[in-house]
Amino acid sequence: MADAQLSAAFRPAHATPHPMANPGYGKRSAPEQRPRTNNDFTHLPPREAAIAACLDRLPDGADISVKTLAKHLPYGQCALRTALNRLQDAGHLRRGREHLRGSESARWITRTWFSRTARDDAWWAAFTRGDVPDPEPDRPRHPTRSRAFILLAALGRTAPVLSLSYADCVALEPQVTEWFTRGATEPDILRALTAGLPTPVHSPAALIRSRLTTKLPPEPAPRPVLRVLECGRCGTPGRPEALPGGTCGPCRGEPGPPRAAAPLPPTAVHSHAAAARAATRSPHERAHA
Repeated sequence: MADAQLSAAFRPAHATPHPMANPGYGKRSAPEQRPRTNNDFTHLPPREAAIAACLDRLPDGADISVKTLAKHLPYGQCALRTALNRLQDAGHLRRGREHLRGSESARWITRTWFSRTARDDAWWAAFTRGDVPDPEPDRPRHPTRSRAFILLAALGRTAPVLSLSYADCVALEPQVTEWFTRGATEPDILRALTAGLPTPVHSPAALIRSRLTTKLPPEPAPRPVLRVLECGRCGTPGRPEALPGGTCGPCRGEPGPPRAAAPLPPTAVHSHAAAARAATRSPHERAHA
């Protein structure tokens, strides 16, 4: 019977997809839910289990008013209203109002939060106060983690005594990012954090924070810009300091460096060598030459 009602709940009364509510309204998924399984609602009566399974699969922003649900599920408005109240009693659903974030007006809108994981009244009260993180609707559910966060989260694989919690990784992430900004590599940071660990390590987060602070590498010296400019007249390349006014020395009328003598042809080299040998002979040798 429960399976039949669950299957019926997934058969829409019309071929059109489930309508969405006006922007800012409709279903809102509660944070920190467990992954979906086939046994999420087996503790509920068959009708409530079928309706809860349907609500769970609707996207955020879907219109889940009683009137709309009655058009897409095989239950009347009265039955749906009763079922939603029972889902609320079971901890899967809460209705309320919320002030629009970022708005400077006193506008409040109606919200209906749904949780696949059943929550008790204390959890919902903490959620109402804002003590439970509420992800932004437009923010990805699984945001891409930074290079620094990934290093910290995997630190326990290299040194098990330095295993960190999610909150520790988030808190230490900016410090590791600063190391990367200063030119450090992953092996550099791992060596700084894991070398010579004390025994025992009482507080991994405190130890890592201290080492990230005390061993922070200095800021790299600014590298000079390497440029080669051309003379504004002849186009000869040269260093900027050699081109005052944008022109080279010859174009400004300054004498250039002495030019090297042109190499002698082979015949001139031989005659020049013979003359040099003759000049070194004594008069007696020259007389008998």
